[in-house]
Amino acid sequence: MTRMRIALVAAAAAAALALTGCTGGSDDAGSDEPAPTFEAGTTMARLQEAGTITIGTKFDQPLFGLVGPSGDPEGFDVEIAKIIADELGIAEDKITWTETVSANREPFIESGQVDLVVATYTINDDRKKVISFAGPYYLAGQSILVLADNDDITSEDDLVGQPVCSVTGSTPAANLKELGAEVLETDTYSNCLEPLRSGKVVAVSTDNVILAGLAAQNEGEFKVVGEPFTEEPYGIGVKLDDTDFRMFINDVLEKAYEDGRYEEAWNKTAGTVLPYVAPPAVDRY
Repeated sequence: MTRMRIALVAAAAAAALALTGCTGGSDDAGSDEPAPTFEAGTTMARLQEAGTITIGTKFDQPLFGLVGPSGDPEGFDVEIAKIIADELGIAEDKITWTETVSANREPFIESGQVDLVVATYTINDDRKKVISFAGPYYLAGQSILVLADNDDITSEDDLVGQPVCSVTGSTPAANLKELGAEVLETDTYSNCLEPLRSGKVVAVSTDNVILAGLAAQNEGEFKVVGEPFTEEPYGIGVKLDDTDFRMFINDVLEKAYEDGRYEEAWNKTAGTVLPYVAPPAVDRY
């Protein structure tokens, strides 16, 4: 009798499952991709089960990560992060955005305060000693922002011995010191603009895409001069030993390159000011 009851329950469950499958053939449900599955114990499985993710990004970087009217950040980095969340089966409204400035990106990753960081984050060997990077997904270059009427500074050579503003803990600040500039350091690039306006510094120097965003946001006040004098490959930061998560994100990036989501993300954010450039190959070190 017990076996018969179990058999009837199983048959009913199978029928219900079949009915659900038929119902899923409608236009609304049938267009959805199957939920991704991940190996138990991986970061991907943990995040998928939680249904939420915490992502670190900049809040003051026009075009890449700038807090908009909604209170959430907007920009190219933000769109890349949303693509990663989507591939985990996590909806946009289940993302918690945490502001990360240049100086706290590694500590936030190491402590688990964020699950990953997408924040104009240059991949370099020193950082790879404490965290890991997926990508690169964009290749920027350090450049120079000056007042619109400044014709004296045209290249990095003109910064030697001059006061220049950059951000604490950033690759550009280190490059400026090596160049011989007198570096005024602050926590965000937006805080460099007032010293530039007042003449406390003669320039702001960081990645060209960041400077282009600041110039576009303050039309007529500033200009970007000279050619980029470094290469800054932007990566996505994760915990040092989380190779599975890093490789998963690399897979997501390559998929987004191929299916057009990467270019779409660029065109509606940074692409409103800067030309589209094909992404660099990811480095599966």
